[in-house]
Amino acid sequence: MVIGILGAGSWGTALANLLANNGHDVTVWSIDEKEVAMLNEFHEQKDRLPGVILNKNIKFTTDIEAVAADKGIIVFAVPSPFIRGTAKKLSGLLKKGQIIVNVSKGIEEATLSTLVEVIEEELPDTNVSVLSGPSHAEEVGREIPTTVVVGSKNIETSQLIQNVFMNDYFRVYTSTDITGIELGGSVKNVIALAAGMSDGMGCGDNTKAALITRGIAEMMRLGAAMGAEMKTLAGLSGMGDLIVTCTSKHSRNRNAGYLIGQGLSYEQAMAEVKMVVEGVYSAKATLALANQYHVDMPIVEAVNDVLFNGKSAKEAMMELLARDRKSEI
Repeated sequence: MVIGILGAGSWGTALANLLANNGHDVTVWSIDEKEVAMLNEFHEQKDRLPGVILNKNIKFTTDIEAVAADKGIIVFAVPSPFIRGTAKKLSGLLKKGQIIVNVSKGIEEATLSTLVEVIEEELPDTNVSVLSGPSHAEEVGREIPTTVVVGSKNIETSQLIQNVFMNDYFRVYTSTDITGIELGGSVKNVIALAAGMSDGMGCGDNTKAALITRGIAEMMRLGAAMGAEMKTLAGLSGMGDLIVTCTSKHSRNRNAGYLIGQGLSYEQAMAEVKMVVEGVYSAKATLALANQYHVDMPIVEAVNDVLFNGKSAKEAMMELLARDRKSEI
């Protein structure tokens, strides 16, 4: 199959390599001319995925029309704040019914739309799916066994995408619960910031286990209110992605949270991590959704207080511990 990938960061290039090694014809777009020149010369994403030598058949370009024209699948792998702008660039370039796979994670702050909804709004005649799960690019690039889930409006599209992406180290499950998959992939980044903060303050495994467990409870409450399936949020895109993002050395959200827990502002933490920290962009939107659907999400609220309202991580933790006594279920 002929595939176009939008975004040449760590995840975009890791997936490009996977798809090219699966035998597909892959072209990757980036807006950054220097990045494209580096990738064409070295076939290695030296800045974001060092040490992973990419398939020589992958083509890299700054020409978005070359990535959009006559493709079986187009993959959106740009950071969430740039999804709408990138989709606008494709207006008028795609065939009706074009299959698009979004692999970015987040909620648009201005509209509270999921990223699939953003793409559908800008490209209304396309067939948009989402692929998500516990899948750090650093490990997928090195062919470490990984499992993800793809969600589409119809199971036939999910199965087609499953067949394109799946191989002996990258296992793909199918679903039709797009809302659940997108919520899991977005909210987990906010909870991972909290987990990182607890590490930065010197808390232990007990604290992190509590944040993960109560974090999935918050995710499920919001998911239930928005019509997601609970089994989705108990699966790869919910619990699975939450675990890996809260615990992994590769997690930019956990790492940024760690720095914030040590006293840095979120701006300083993002500059130190040197990548887009999706949880920072999703935090306000997740809290706004919680308020819209009248869902209690105290961890998400605490993260917002630390990021944007001047509260220290220690103060936020003590307020969470001092909440009224409740039954667990």
